[in-house]
Amino acid sequence: MPGSDELYPPFQYSGWWLLLAFGILAVLILAAWLLIVLTRPRRGVAQPDAAHPGPLTVDVLSQLRIEYLDRIQLVEADYRAGKLSARNANLELSRVVRTFVNEYSGLEAPVLALDDLVARGVHPALIDAMGRHYYPSIFRPGPAIDPVAGTEAARTVVRSWH
Repeated sequence: MPGSDELYPPFQYSGWWLLLAFGILAVLILAAWLLIVLTRPRRGVAQPDAAHPGPLTVDVLSQLRIEYLDRIQLVEADYRAGKLSARNANLELSRVVRTFVNEYSGLEAPVLALDDLVARGVHPALIDAMGRHYYPSIFRPGPAIDPVAGTEAARTVVRSWH
């Protein structure tokens, strides 16, 4: 009856609800543990740090110089054999030299214009090679400059780059 002063006991939940709550909690903990275990780096496998490559050793730098001097020699040989025109040989020499500078020092030379390279204060040998041999041959109308002189300029860049 309404208005009665009797107290009613609280509703009793079944024990299964408590087991269900603990089960869900256990599944969430297991999922978090699996996520951590399956996504962490493996032990014993060195992970290279692409953002901060280590300094190159003298042997690696010497090998890099030798590799690019060989590439320059191949461009010169292809030009002398008639496989490349003077303009294409100078274009290829420009690409080889810029790629060398990029690999050796990290400077983004392949995507920088001559004015950008000058503004960054790069080695004078690169500016000289680009300004006297490659740019005029690639961008100036008319006959290209003889790439044999450009190969010597490319060798100078590779040998003198710091």
